Amino acid sequence: MKIAITGPESSGKTTLTENLAEKYNSISVPEFARNYLLERNGEYSQKDLDIIAIGQTESWKSHNSKLLFCDTEIIVIKIWSEFKYQNCSPVILNHLKQQKFDHYFLCAPDIPWEEDPLRENPNEREMLFEIYLNELKKNNLPFTIISGNLESRLKTCEVVIERLSLHHL
Repeated sequence: MKIAITGPESSGKTTLTENLAEKYNSISVPEFARNYLLERNGEYSQKDLDIIAIGQTESWKSHNSKLLFCDTEIIVIKIWSEFKYQNCSPVILNHLKQQKFDHYFLCAPDIPWEEDPLRENPNEREMLFEIYLNELKKNNLPFTIISGNLESRLKTCEVVIERLSLHHL
């Protein structure tokens, strides 16, 4: 089963992904963009988003696990591209069409913003959350909104994962 953790910047994606992987003794696939951008001191162009999409997809493929938690997915890169550059490349759209997740956890930005030199949109998190929500709905993807403190988020995820596990038996 492959689970995507998605949502706007500083909404708890990485923390949730790592905690879920630990709880289920599973694999946490990190956000490819973070290391990519750190190596470039945060400098990037729109073309780099294609490289990030390819890298993110390849990082999922490199893991064979019954339960996989992915910190970020291609919807994030699509929204990032459209928000920053007002368009999205065919490379990203093609990777989006190909990605297959059993469920998406959409992290609400109801936790405090954490400063990070790679983050760009501290004041647009609510607006971006609505874009994510609309994208998931528009594509008829299975998702659950995750909100509250970490304990509450984990409990919500556990209920959903248990239900999904029953369907995969």
